[in-house]
Amino acid sequence: MIDTLTRKPDLSIDVLLFAAPETSSTIAVTEVNDRATFISLEAEWDALVATTNAGPFYRHDFIRIWIDNFAPRTRLRILVGRDEHGTLVAALPLMQERGSLLGMPTRQLTATANFHSPRFDLLALNAGAAGRAFFRHLSTDKSWDVLRIDDVLQGGNAWHLYEAARLAGSPVGTWTSLQSPYIPLPGTYAEFQAQLSSKFRANLRRRRKKLEEMGRVTVECVTGGMELDGKLEEGYALEQSGWKGRGGTAIAQDNATWGFYTELARTASYGDHLALYFLRLDGKPIAFHYGLEYGRRYYLLKPAYDEAYRECSPGQLLMDEVLKDCVARGFEEFDFLGPDMTWKRDWTEHVRPHTWLFIFRDSPYGRLLHKAKFKLSPAAKGLVARWRTR
Repeated sequence: MIDTLTRKPDLSIDVLLFAAPETSSTIAVTEVNDRATFISLEAEWDALVATTNAGPFYRHDFIRIWIDNFAPRTRLRILVGRDEHGTLVAALPLMQERGSLLGMPTRQLTATANFHSPRFDLLALNAGAAGRAFFRHLSTDKSWDVLRIDDVLQGGNAWHLYEAARLAGSPVGTWTSLQSPYIPLPGTYAEFQAQLSSKFRANLRRRRKKLEEMGRVTVECVTGGMELDGKLEEGYALEQSGWKGRGGTAIAQDNATWGFYTELARTASYGDHLALYFLRLDGKPIAFHYGLEYGRRYYLLKPAYDEAYRECSPGQLLMDEVLKDCVARGFEEFDFLGPDMTWKRDWTEHVRPHTWLFIFRDSPYGRLLHKAKFKLSPAAKGLVARWRTR
């Protein structure tokens, strides 16, 4: 039995990913460059998200919280598309930075995203029309050399922007970043268990029994309430106790990262999208999930477990409990997010490819950058690889 704090009914609607209805191809494009104007778009932005992409990472609050914590002083270049009635029909949150590409200085337009953004995309009712309109807008602007859009799903809307650039003759390229596992959930947990190997199921039973011999095992789900901040700190401390803490990458070890996940949890709890799961041994947390729920899908942003109990696989035991709860509540998918890992593959063979899209300005310097990135650099790496095998 899962002990739940402030569990609320699932009020979100199920919207098919990337099922974009056709709409008028007439799109007027403007840019938003300041936070205040971006804030004013929240209601219509989220209405567009609900109509197009059933995922929390495209929502206005997720992007706002990301900007506030990871890029508070970066210049925003948020592209906004409206139809002839003034209705928001497309959006692409970008920012402008100066950086380098293989040591060459570049003026970059980049997604408002980083390692903590599991995926990113162009929002659009009509992705083809939006991609063409946004590219026409960008092609007249000489202030950038390369546009990079991170971690776009296969079939995502941003591919239409990429294709518009390619057809116009601009240099383009792609880089496959992730193969991210996910689990389609059946109607009953018995059906799901039947898909797992008998050896893995037996290992789970043995490890559960071993853990129960050490004390009382309970599972808790926190979705909000007065205790939220304290529960978050429990989860952060558990994450920092392991290899992430030793490597300096735990949430609690960076102010911006801590601020992002803490504010995101508070905001998600108000919208009934938060789910923090704990596996406890005599009340002590030994495994933790930081997750979001949206559109009958569970998204695992951050897992952690106490390495002192690794022989009992507390992380996998918590996975078993979370999956049971998701199935019981009628969820249709568990999304691991992030990279492909062995422990995730114990549960599923399904993966989603994610790709970085690069569009270079159709200029002599843009073509030089493209050549360096996608021709010279791969060739140099090939030569080094062949030399090492000699």
